[in-house]
Amino acid sequence: MIELDGEPAGPEALASLALTNYGHFTTLLVENGRVRGLDLHLERLIRDCRTLFDAALDPGRVRKLARRAAPGHGRSTVRVTVFDPALNLGNIAAAARPGILVTSRPAPDQPPGPLRVRSVVHRRDLPEVKSVGLCPTLRLRRQAQRAGYDDVLFTGPDGDILEGGTWNVGLVRGGEVVWPGGEVLAGTTRQLLRRATDGPTELVGLADLDSVEAVFATNAAVGVRPVTGIDDREFPAAHPSVSRLAEIYQALPGSPL
Repeated sequence: MIELDGEPAGPEALASLALTNYGHFTTLLVENGRVRGLDLHLERLIRDCRTLFDAALDPGRVRKLARRAAPGHGRSTVRVTVFDPALNLGNIAAAARPGILVTSRPAPDQPPGPLRVRSVVHRRDLPEVKSVGLCPTLRLRRQAQRAGYDDVLFTGPDGDILEGGTWNVGLVRGGEVVWPGGEVLAGTTRQLLRRATDGPTELVGLADLDSVEAVFATNAAVGVRPVTGIDDREFPAAHPSVSRLAEIYQALPGSPL
């Protein structure tokens, strides 16, 4: 299903999104009509719409359009993309009237396996915005995968750990969960887990990984996922603190879409 403002998305609108590539999105895991952290997803869309388009976004309309793509039973992944089909390279400063593009696909029944990642110095433009401009991220992911890794882990020039390509990273040190600081996209799953566990946020560098017991990735599509390798460092695929976080996340109630 691909709909723009509740109607089948035409080729001209999709071509505008592909060619101009200016907009933002969020991805919802819908389970039996409910979404964990729905309030956070809506807040993100409203905030990012104001940042990129200087325009307001109606959260009620977003929910109404997203419901059309989500079955009442079962699991599905629904992506809500906000962009203005009338904007292009020549008129990008024009007053915007953002549209809401909704796409959906079945969600996998089984969680993905652990991640092995390669660190790379990179900071996303406007890291607080979940932008559709993914080319730099995907280029680095492609290079990492062609080198035998699963994904990339972004760091600052001084080695401070920031975030994964499309996920947040967390660490376990001394039995305590630590969230790396810095300029990152605070994902909905990370925010939900911080609400539930109140783990500290601090700057952590690659050089500090020798004192880390376990590493994990979080995002809305998969929840909590172990990271078993960063460059040449190895970490366990199973750790009590990471397993507990995954259980906490799975137990969080979803809100009706």
